[in-house]
Amino acid sequence: MGYLLGLTQAFALFLSVTFLTYVLTIVRPYLRQRPDPAGNPAAFEWHLFIPCRDEAAVIGATLHYLRERFSHVNIWVVDDGSEDDTARIVEEIAGTDARVHLVRRRSPEARTGKGDALNAAYRALDDFLSPDADRTRHVVCVLDADGRPAPNMLSVCAGEKLFGDLAIGAVQVDVWMVNRDDRNPCPERGRFKNAFGRLLVRMQDLEFRGPISAIQLGRRRSGTVAMGGNGQLTRLSALEKIAGEERRPWGGSLLEDFELGVQLLLAGERNEYTPDTWVEQEGLWSFRRLITQRTRWGQGTMQCAKYLPQIWRSARFSSLGALEVLYYLSQPWMQLVGTLIYPIPMIYLASRVIADPAGMSWWLLEGGWILFAIYGAFGILPFVIWGPLYWWRCEPGIGLGKSLLYGFAYAFYIYNFYITSWRAFWRVIRGRSGWAKTRRNAETHVAGTPVAREM
Repeated sequence: MGYLLGLTQAFALFLSVTFLTYVLTIVRPYLRQRPDPAGNPAAFEWHLFIPCRDEAAVIGATLHYLRERFSHVNIWVVDDGSEDDTARIVEEIAGTDARVHLVRRRSPEARTGKGDALNAAYRALDDFLSPDADRTRHVVCVLDADGRPAPNMLSVCAGEKLFGDLAIGAVQVDVWMVNRDDRNPCPERGRFKNAFGRLLVRMQDLEFRGPISAIQLGRRRSGTVAMGGNGQLTRLSALEKIAGEERRPWGGSLLEDFELGVQLLLAGERNEYTPDTWVEQEGLWSFRRLITQRTRWGQGTMQCAKYLPQIWRSARFSSLGALEVLYYLSQPWMQLVGTLIYPIPMIYLASRVIADPAGMSWWLLEGGWILFAIYGAFGILPFVIWGPLYWWRCEPGIGLGKSLLYGFAYAFYIYNFYITSWRAFWRVIRGRSGWAKTRRNAETHVAGTPVAREM
């Protein structure tokens, strides 16, 4: 038993030290980042792709927002077999605005995944443009149905270090939670539910603007910037390189955004990231919906492991870049292992306390507590620091005291990935790859069922 305890403690400490080292590595570029110069958005033609499945609760307001702030762009809304009023709402707006286009997908082709919906928009745009159009000047931006891009998004992305450089094939912008300051995110619920909902939304905002932003800034150095599902901009010529004869640039995994980024890198394109602009989306106040969303992300990450052999063989990836992608894709699997390894020392300690309380008290007082203090510090501090960093870099109005509370809350929030990794793994074991979309906060029911498909 002593040998097993020592082995599990050593492995758990190894995982913790590895993660702490990784955090320290990404914090430096996060703290040193400075804004890049903006460019002229008129040098490009912009197209917004919005895949929709039962989005009547939000799509009308989104289109009105986009037309007010981005009147010169084309908007391509994909109705993916919606069973609500999504198509009707879009048709009414499109009837008065030639730059709003409705792309309809009907059963049985519809509801086969977000990637398929985006591919339908790509084919519609490809048919819309003349054969001699300069596709290096056309940029596609993928938005969620509730997405709210910052007014400066196009000018920032047109900058000389982003699409102003012809070598850049794709750009991912920062993601903020639009309801991060909402005092009553779930108005029909009680005080406790609203307090919990506020904290959950704030944790998502901290997560995207803190550690995820830092990871992306670190990836700029390794050349492995990843694409996200919201605020993802890609040069049309880059999509054309990976689309193939079937004109399908997006793949079929549940993490089609990350998959797109990998395929672009394998094709020789460069991906970039900027925190100088952002897109706002609705943070989820329901823990159940959050777990559903993150389970999909976890399963999609597991599916994308199939690209590792190509990445290791490709001359397009540096050794550092290949290691970074390997580390990212291994996260769900490491969380599965960690779930089994981390509790063993604590279980052993509890059994020893029950068997020999006096002896264990003496051992702890004589210095044994130091081991567990180190154990706890390595497991908590890499997450707690994001509270103060979030205050300093993103939200100075919250104050240092509240930022520390947010840091400790984030240390507990992050453990949702241990739950979602097991749920994702169980879905993989059962061969389940279909998915129903995550419901919006304003929705109480989503019509229809997901279409299962083997990956």
